[in-house]
Amino acid sequence: MDGFMNWLSDNGWAGWLGLGLLLAVAELMSLDLVLLMLAVGAFAGAGAAAFGAPFAVSALVASAVSLAMLLLARPSMIKRLHRGPDLATGTKALIGSSAVALTAVDAHQGQVKIGGETWSARSFDPAVTIEEGTRVSVFEIDGATAVVYPEE
Repeated sequence: MDGFMNWLSDNGWAGWLGLGLLLAVAELMSLDLVLLMLAVGAFAGAGAAAFGAPFAVSALVASAVSLAMLLLARPSMIKRLHRGPDLATGTKALIGSSAVALTAVDAHQGQVKIGGETWSARSFDPAVTIEEGTRVSVFEIDGATAVVYPEE
């Protein structure tokens, strides 16, 4: 064991490199990007030790780089990973979809078929009556009523 400690004191970069690899592999299990930021710090400590810095200096470099990565790089990476299109569900998913008028649709009543389902409907423009069989688009869903307008 004494021989290993002597070797490690002469080759501190290998200890930091091993720690960095261990943290990087552990990151594959957590997927939280915290361990990856600590691994980058350990790799920076390995670089400092490879240039002959004493352990205290390489530990300071590893700590500073890890902290900087956690505070500066990780938040933007997390934001970028979580950014994406919003998923429309429920009645919001029906807005903009096409439908067919099953009955005449006016400002007060009517029925349309949206994606295989029959919905009560009313015309978006109170002055317009939509004839049966006309293709319409869903403007909004008001309670259980689809507000529609004719497609052109």
